[in-house]
Amino acid sequence: MIIMELSKITMPIVFNEPLSFLQRITEYMEHIYLINRACSLPDSIERMKAVAAFAVSAVASQWDRTGKPFNPLLGETYELTREEHGFRLVSEQVSHHPPISAFHAESLVGDFVFHGSIYPKLKFWGKSVEAEPKGTITLELLKHNEAYTWSNPYCCVHNIILGKLWIEQYGTVEIVNHSTGDKCVLNFKPCGMFGKELHKVEGYIQDKSKKKCCIIYGKWTECMWSVDPQSYEAHKKSEKKGENRKQKQVNDMPEVQETVCVVPGSTLLWRIDSRPAHSATMYNFTNFAMSLNELEPGMEAILAPTDCRFRPDIRAMENGRMDDASREKERLEEKQRAARKDRSKSDKEWSTRWFGNGTNPYTGLQDWLYTGGYFDRHYQDLPDIY
Repeated sequence: MIIMELSKITMPIVFNEPLSFLQRITEYMEHIYLINRACSLPDSIERMKAVAAFAVSAVASQWDRTGKPFNPLLGETYELTREEHGFRLVSEQVSHHPPISAFHAESLVGDFVFHGSIYPKLKFWGKSVEAEPKGTITLELLKHNEAYTWSNPYCCVHNIILGKLWIEQYGTVEIVNHSTGDKCVLNFKPCGMFGKELHKVEGYIQDKSKKKCCIIYGKWTECMWSVDPQSYEAHKKSEKKGENRKQKQVNDMPEVQETVCVVPGSTLLWRIDSRPAHSATMYNFTNFAMSLNELEPGMEAILAPTDCRFRPDIRAMENGRMDDASREKERLEEKQRAARKDRSKSDKEWSTRWFGNGTNPYTGLQDWLYTGGYFDRHYQDLPDIY
């Protein structure tokens, strides 16, 4: 299986966590206050700082989340409405091979639209599994007539075969404001030989003339700060002069380094929320993640029958019935294969319900865009996938 793409391989349920990938991408919305902050700011550079903090916060929930979310079934959906936070979201699994998940979130008061299509490629490297980020994320701030786009960093889970599992994120994330020409470049640093760079993120914001306006730094597992470039460079120089600590090579999971060293004059952009005390025994879920599969009274009557809260394998795993979960997972996968064979015999193409394949108007790249109508609650003719 080394260097193979894992989306076509059935994995034992022991590798899973009791959420669908559609629910996992909904965790982008955990720090929605950062989008609301961006909407309220009058200056475009200040808005970019809030958007950059949101982009980092969107991957923060992956810290210590070594369980694999369930692959969504073709046609599976998920919705989340949080009136107290002023948004609603719908997502749909629009393709099975390759697996593509599309989502669309919108402000309840017309401030923003947040959407994207995600198709991560998973590769097994013997001792680790790497997720390559495919797909574009778009945030539109409607009152400012601005659109931002970016893609997520790479994610790697180490020690798959032996040792303690640990996660790192790495790669360059470019956030572009297509209206003003401002750009934020964030470098998610790989762990490196000595573990010094573990979890670190450093970058900058530049305006359309390519002048650096500020430096952004921190850790995706902790917090993000911004400071002017001169103060940052001066601090780096003084740090190097006093740096004579011994270093040791990393063979296993590196020890977590000291928390972020704050440069004088910095402004806090975002700080991660603490996890519940029992999180380690609950797949390292955040409070937000723990609520995503909740089926509250009255929800069954309004949710689409394809909503992943109704998936019996995930529900069984959440309730600790692992053997039932494994059997249900196998049954659902076989049912999906049989439906695909039936369509191929009749030359019938799969038709998505809530999203259409099109072109992102800001990047010119292929994207899956929301066609509307989900919240009208007309759920006739939806596929029987469970």
